[in-house]
Amino acid sequence: MLRSWDAAVERAQDRLAAGPRLRAAGPGEERRFALWDLASLVEGGLGELVDPDGLAPQVERGWRERLGESGREWPGGELYRRRYWIQDDGGTVVGTVAVDNWTKGPSQLAVSSLYVAPQARGRGLAAAALDEVYAAATAEGLPGFRLEAHWAWQPAVRYYLRRGLWVVGWKHSLSFARMPQLPAHRVREEDGRLLLLVEDRLRGWVPILAAGQEGRWLRLDETADYRGCDGWVHEYARSTLALYLALAGRPLVRGPQWWAEAWRWSDAGEPEGLAYRIEEFERVARAAGRPVASPYRPVPLSQSPLPESRLPQSRLPEQAPPASWRLADSGDG
Repeated sequence: MLRSWDAAVERAQDRLAAGPRLRAAGPGEERRFALWDLASLVEGGLGELVDPDGLAPQVERGWRERLGESGREWPGGELYRRRYWIQDDGGTVVGTVAVDNWTKGPSQLAVSSLYVAPQARGRGLAAAALDEVYAAATAEGLPGFRLEAHWAWQPAVRYYLRRGLWVVGWKHSLSFARMPQLPAHRVREEDGRLLLLVEDRLRGWVPILAAGQEGRWLRLDETADYRGCDGWVHEYARSTLALYLALAGRPLVRGPQWWAEAWRWSDAGEPEGLAYRIEEFERVARAAGRPVASPYRPVPLSQSPLPESRLPQSRLPEQAPPASWRLADSGDG
């Protein structure tokens, strides 16, 4: 007998397959979908654009070898998820998205393989696909969806924040979610601080957290509205603001005593946990020979009192973040 949420996922998948923007990948399309998946991985992991429908077998093998484990093709992947083509208004395939056949987190749909071909970007097609997934989930009583993105995939990370997704964790990669319990959010820079605001139906945009800088350290202030907000917002507001700070090249650590405990939040939570995890993400990427263009300035090793067994491999910034990394208001997209 299917558990109730398993049945809800099946119904949500049926809704997606019947939607106007998505078309379920049919028999015989597994290889083509795998090549589009590869194009997404090459762009995200190596920063290069490829035409998925023009990849010769030898070229494909070369890309997969460069990607290593992440570039491995998984036969039979259709058994655990359904794959969809994103179509434009004329019915032409322009992208991909996939949804797992079981839930993740608090019974959410798990989204992966979101990719739109470069020539089709800027037309709202990825946003429309995510909106369809969200609508299908909530129509069946599921609390939205969750997806993952690597820290190094900076354009994707920034896009998900612009779309109003909340940061719910960073255990293996950055985890984003959209849920009915979480209102729209945005950030604004004011007097040198970043303010995290949430949308209130009666009062408009309400600031709940403010992040400033004291010397090289972070100063994080709560508002009365934050202390009075519900559990979901209270839980994920700090982690969401932490990612905004990292993308703006701002400090994530409030002082030596906080940095000493950063490993405690290496799955989710306080901003020091994200600082700890970003250093690990970047260390692993460099060890694999992958390019890392990061706006985040890590805590120098000499300033960290972490026990040696807990110590991340901190590094001094190779260069100051360029002006293009300054964080603009995220509410435009």
